[in-house]
Amino acid sequence: MEKALAVLKEKIKSPVVVAVSGGPDSMVLLDLVLKLEKEIKIIVCHVNHKHRLASEEEAQMVENFTKKNNLIFEYMEITEYTDDNFHNYAHQKRYEFFEKIINKYQAKTLLTAHHGDDLIETVLMRLVRGSTLEGYAGLKMISERNNYFILRPLLMYTKAEIKNYADKNNIPYRIDESNNENVYTRNRYRHNILPFLKEEEKNVHLKFNKFSKLLLLYSDFVNDIVQDKINDIYVNNVLSVDKFQKEPEIIKIKIIEYILEQHYKNDLSVISDVHTKMIYQILMSNKSNIIVNLPNNFIGLKNYNEFKITYPLEKDNYNYEFTGYLCLPNKHIIKEIKQSIDNSNNEIKLNSKEISLPLYVRTRRSGDKIAVKGLEGHKKVKDILIDEKIKQEQRDTLPVVTDSNNEIIWLPGIKKSKFSKQNNEKYDIIIRYF
Repeated sequence: MEKALAVLKEKIKSPVVVAVSGGPDSMVLLDLVLKLEKEIKIIVCHVNHKHRLASEEEAQMVENFTKKNNLIFEYMEITEYTDDNFHNYAHQKRYEFFEKIINKYQAKTLLTAHHGDDLIETVLMRLVRGSTLEGYAGLKMISERNNYFILRPLLMYTKAEIKNYADKNNIPYRIDESNNENVYTRNRYRHNILPFLKEEEKNVHLKFNKFSKLLLLYSDFVNDIVQDKINDIYVNNVLSVDKFQKEPEIIKIKIIEYILEQHYKNDLSVISDVHTKMIYQILMSNKSNIIVNLPNNFIGLKNYNEFKITYPLEKDNYNYEFTGYLCLPNKHIIKEIKQSIDNSNNEIKLNSKEISLPLYVRTRRSGDKIAVKGLEGHKKVKDILIDEKIKQEQRDTLPVVTDSNNEIIWLPGIKKSKFSKQNNEKYDIIIRYF
């Protein structure tokens, strides 16, 4: 752990906040901080996700270790979760807590125990999901936030190396058994792909570290060029479309990423290259007025020669042309996909010859009716929502998919119309509601 110790000695100043889950990685990190030959005020932050029975014992173990070493212990519980992705929500709440503690003690550094295996998993996941050039680099050794830095001194070590160090030095830790469950995406990469890579090259984590640093160098180089241009192209949060279109493609992409970063700041995990591509396409389109939906209820709005990211008007009603991807105000996504055998109401298969394109996604209107698949005639959407026990406060934000003649094709997640096709029927459009 000499390299990690050297990084800590060089980079941190008192006071320092350490994120400690109780696993071998964070407990080793805390042990290394305690080994520094200088007086440092250490604040240990532990988040109890209340997601496993062992969480209580883990929290007690961290607190006992903290008290034994005369450290400050800050604790938070997450008692309720939204219906969104568990890991994303937990990540957001953790970092809100960390930032609160950093401000409380006026610290400038947050230490986290991300390691080389985490870096590999993050890079691979983002390559598959899609990201920005900087995003593909995965995890930085040092990340700058609003008023502090995140330092990850264990990035050059593997999980196994860290665990071996903990065992040899009798450092207490607990193992999160949920890490063995393949229900989580990261765990599938960890169990199925990492062993193969390490068999091919035992120091593959160092190769990924080198790859990450190289991507960041390229990203920084292009960013410097963008910084020279951005004040002329993007003024008062409004982009000049004409000036944008004159730039090389890589600069265009970086300008879009810059704008997204300004709006999403520390919540960039919700952004992927899908959003960059959507914005790029509308900026290069000949259409004068276009709206695209973005995560967290933002919209991208193009009006003739101007483009900006903003919130929609404060009303529930919307009516968007569907061009293959929509992120809706209710935080769900409607996306065209290539293939599937799903027959649930979260997906619909259509024959383009039987409907009038383009499709539109809008909110419910008074008098709406749908020709429900398997039933004769039409049924009121209002009655369907009552039958399905949809809460009153949700009804006006639920999406309704229509064709260009305003024929209701689909109530995503609820009912499909007579235009819906079975897997053995002829269709050329598949749309999924996430």
